[in-house]
Amino acid sequence: MSNVSRVVRGFPQSEFEMRCERAQRLMANNKLDAMLVMTEPEVRYFTGFKSHFWQSPTRPWFIVVPAEGKPIAIIPEIGVAGMQTTWISDIESWPAPVPDDDGVSLLQKVLGDLPKKFGRVGVPMGHETEIRMSLLDFRKVERAIAPAEIVDATDIKRRLRVIKSELEIDKTRRACTIASDAFEALPSRLKMGMTEREACHALKIDMLVRGADDAPFVVGSSGPGGYDDIIMGPRDRVLADSDVLIIDTGAIYDGYFCDFDRNFAFGHVDDAAKKAYDTVFAATDAGIAAARPGATHHDLWSTMWGVLEAGGALGESVGRLGHGLGIQLTEGPSNREGDMTVLEPGMVITIEPGMCFAPGKLMVHEENIVIRDGEAELLSRRAAPEMPLITE
Repeated sequence: MSNVSRVVRGFPQSEFEMRCERAQRLMANNKLDAMLVMTEPEVRYFTGFKSHFWQSPTRPWFIVVPAEGKPIAIIPEIGVAGMQTTWISDIESWPAPVPDDDGVSLLQKVLGDLPKKFGRVGVPMGHETEIRMSLLDFRKVERAIAPAEIVDATDIKRRLRVIKSELEIDKTRRACTIASDAFEALPSRLKMGMTEREACHALKIDMLVRGADDAPFVVGSSGPGGYDDIIMGPRDRVLADSDVLIIDTGAIYDGYFCDFDRNFAFGHVDDAAKKAYDTVFAATDAGIAAARPGATHHDLWSTMWGVLEAGGALGESVGRLGHGLGIQLTEGPSNREGDMTVLEPGMVITIEPGMCFAPGKLMVHEENIVIRDGEAELLSRRAAPEMPLITE
């Protein structure tokens, strides 16, 4: 296993060759002549192309994975120099933006020139996917390649990304280490009288100083004896005696996220909040212990929910008790009732039990793990068994 302090940025070409070969085996099994992807995570997964330019929605980007050979990039001219630094050698471009024909004719030509054994092109179009081009242009492509058809390739995308290589795991582990270090240092920076926003900014700045490339997800929420929301903060609410503050963060290292939280008490911890913290901590332990190959995500949910319910949970509003993690902050599958996806070595997931322990009061806890042949490996450093107390 790689030393986390020596994680090398980027990937060797062999990593991308392996990804492409896996995709092509799955494509053959599903009778696809090609697969078309166009979102940032999928483009990066197959090519290694990494850029902040994805914040601009103006230009579409296309990667075609053929049944044999290397992927083909059909991209705006502004991205050619960057794509040439990757392992991709076949790069088609146009002077985008050209709203009347934003790469559509080029994409049609590439797809039309490919061998047609099955007459089927796969595009991820199910849950947790998107089509990053105009619907009008997508329909143009469908008409142009007929009688070949475009079919859903969501299952292929999921299967490819759910199992991480050791190099991918190293990057997530590094992001987790940076966030763990910053979380453990945070109590010395917290004090009563500061705001949620100031507390979250202190954590974010520290993670950046410690080597995170970015921390686009740093949310915080607080309230007396507990909080009622975990996604809308941070706010300018002043932290005071009896408050409980949660901060949840997704820091990035070389394109891979961590995603876990920590809870902090101010002044004193009332009995109900303490019991709730103990309960979600125990549920986390139970979830980690149950996370072994052969178990299902339903099993993880059932194990954790049993502990939460025994601890007095009135319900949970998140809808799941953890999820996949990697190139994106949240990936499938979900630790939820009825998700029978089987855990396999190489899956990186979050263990995230949360509960409503009193009307309008939540307690949530989260850790990051990777599934191994035996016990799961913690990627985040385990939280303190007692909620840190800020007394000044």
